Amino acid sequence: MTKEIKELETNPALEEKIIGTTGLKELVVNYVGDKLDPENEEVTLEMTINTFASEFPEFLLTVAEENWMRGYAQGLEDSTANEEDTSTEETPPPT
Repeated sequence: MTKEIKELETNPALEEKIIGTTGLKELVVNYVGDKLDPENEEVTLEMTINTFASEFPEFLLTVAEENWMRGYAQGLEDSTANEEDTSTEETPPPT
């Protein structure tokens, strides 16, 4: 895999530090920080996702499934709309 492809496959948001701006965020950041004890004392989104994946997988699985179903439904709607647009265009007579 080339470097460019790897960069496209990595979401830069995963590297961002999370700041506890709400009660739930603060609770999660503190929990993940205590569990993983990062050297720089910063908790990233990737650390949080990995912790949820190992300790609360049914939560992430449900979110992922819902996201997939909505994306699939949107793709079907777009495909249907495209077919309708294409079928209403006039085709030139054969020459």
